[in-house]
Amino acid sequence: MTMILSRRCALGMTLGALALPAVARAQQKITLRLGTTSGDGQQDPYAVGYRSFKAALEKRGIGADRLEIQFFPNRAIGDERPLVDGMRLGTVDMGVITNAVIAQVEPAFQVNDMPFLFAEEAQAHRVLDGNVGAQLRQKLEGRGILALGFMEGGFRHMINNVRPVTKPEDLRGIKFRVLQSPIYIEMYKSLGGTAVPMAWGETFTAVQQGAVDGLEVPLGIIDQNKLYEITKFLSLTGHIYSMIGLLISKRSFDRLPADLKPVFLEAAAEATKEQRAFNGRLQAQFRQSLAGHGMQVNEVGDKAAWRRGVMPMYEAFRGQIGADIIRDALAAVQ
Repeated sequence: MTMILSRRCALGMTLGALALPAVARAQQKITLRLGTTSGDGQQDPYAVGYRSFKAALEKRGIGADRLEIQFFPNRAIGDERPLVDGMRLGTVDMGVITNAVIAQVEPAFQVNDMPFLFAEEAQAHRVLDGNVGAQLRQKLEGRGILALGFMEGGFRHMINNVRPVTKPEDLRGIKFRVLQSPIYIEMYKSLGGTAVPMAWGETFTAVQQGAVDGLEVPLGIIDQNKLYEITKFLSLTGHIYSMIGLLISKRSFDRLPADLKPVFLEAAAEATKEQRAFNGRLQAQFRQSLAGHGMQVNEVGDKAAWRRGVMPMYEAFRGQIGADIIRDALAAVQ
């Protein structure tokens, strides 16, 4: 009898030892690495995005004892394309990534970069939060990445060291650094300008040394990255609405405990809403700041000529983006 009891006790202890690691694994602290190429300033739209996401998780009781998101701004773990490729492979967990770079992996995202598609931020929000955004999420998931939220960089404007830009003809002879995207290249070609595709990490030095004359970026990026130190003229072209995606590797998301997954999605939705609102409130402040730092700021007036110049692009890119997505996006902005 003693031997039987001993065996039962030993068996119980063995089963308990097997069960404990499973419980421990369920509660094991999770660490995720999130990379961006922009800075970590308090008003930087990328940084505001990931900090809002962290705050939304904490609000839901997910603290550092359960989940730690490590932030790597300023290209600390790579430029945007390597970050996206890493998410597809599962070697990078998360990122806040510029739309044009997402589009290098899933061409349907090029719809967001179509010039002069959106007239205002609210219009872009409706499209991204509606049917078009749902289609984009589904397509990106097929590439191994989940879009947790479509955040906002703001409308992109042109800055350069040659002259103020008020009409398409003013672009002639000016070399603009652009994202490595066929849409950005074609936009300048259609409008008579010169596009120089270049990774973000090379841009500041290229402008500083005169290899390019300027670039096109949202006001918040100009201000937070001190681009006013190397450029003179800010022309408020508002040619493209800059969506920035809060992304997570599908492999990383799938490894999350079941109870964390819906919390992640809820927190991302809340953070996206807050980041957009915060960025929108800052636009006038950024404009004043840039003027205060000596930039010459000008409006471009009637944009009809600009729109006429780029309209052929909508047909040219229909095949790459998808006819349904182009159709739905144009219908949504009417």
